[in-house]
Amino acid sequence: MFIPNIIERLVLLTVVMVVSVSAVDLPVRTPIVSEQSADTFRVLATNETSSIEKELNEAAAHGYVFEAMMAGETLGGDEVVVVMSRPESPETRRVRYKVLATNRTSTMQRELEALGAFGYRYMGQSVAKTAFGGREAIVILEHDIDDRNGQYSYRLLATKRTSTMQKELNELAGQGFEVKGVTVAKTAFGGEEVLTILSRRYAAARPLPAS
Repeated sequence: MFIPNIIERLVLLTVVMVVSVSAVDLPVRTPIVSEQSADTFRVLATNETSSIEKELNEAAAHGYVFEAMMAGETLGGDEVVVVMSRPESPETRRVRYKVLATNRTSTMQRELEALGAFGYRYMGQSVAKTAFGGREAIVILEHDIDDRNGQYSYRLLATKRTSTMQKELNELAGQGFEVKGVTVAKTAFGGEEVLTILSRRYAAARPLPAS
C-alpha cells in the first residue's frame, strides 16, 4: 500500500541520518590533567588569546598556578607559551585568570584599571603575533578568589624616549606605583615603543560580578 511505503521510507531515512551523525568526527578535548596526576608543571602554547585564557582557567581548576610566560617562534608557529605549576601543598589556591591582548595602549590601560578594581593582579606580559590581531601586547592577570582585600591600580607607559620614560617612572614611584614588566611593542599609533606596566595595591576589592 501507499502509506506503508511512505512509513518504510521515513524509517530508512531516519536510520541513515542517525548513522551519518554518528560517523561525524566530533572534536574531543583531552583533560588537562587527571586528579591523580603527579605532574608538577603544565605548559600551554597557542596563538589565540581566547584559547590561552580558557586553558589557564582549566588548569587552575586542577590546582595549577601561573609561573612564567613568553611569546615567540616555536614549532607551532608564533605562540604565547605559559608555564604553570602545581604546589605540593595540599591547600589549593582558588584563582581565576584574564588575558588582555591589544595594540592600543589606551585600551590596555582601561582594561587593566577595570580588572584591577576587581582584584586582578599583574602576572606577566609579552608581545605576540596573534591569530587575529597581528602583533599585540599580551598581559596575564590573576585573581585570588579568597583574597577579598586586594584591589589594584595600574599605569601603562608607552614611549620611544627612555629619558621620558625615566621621568614618568619616578613620578609614578612617588605615588606608590611599582614596575611590573617592560616590553618593546609596535602600538597602533606610536610604532615601536617601550611599554611599561606599573601597579599599586590598595583598599578592598569589589565583589566579582556573577559569571
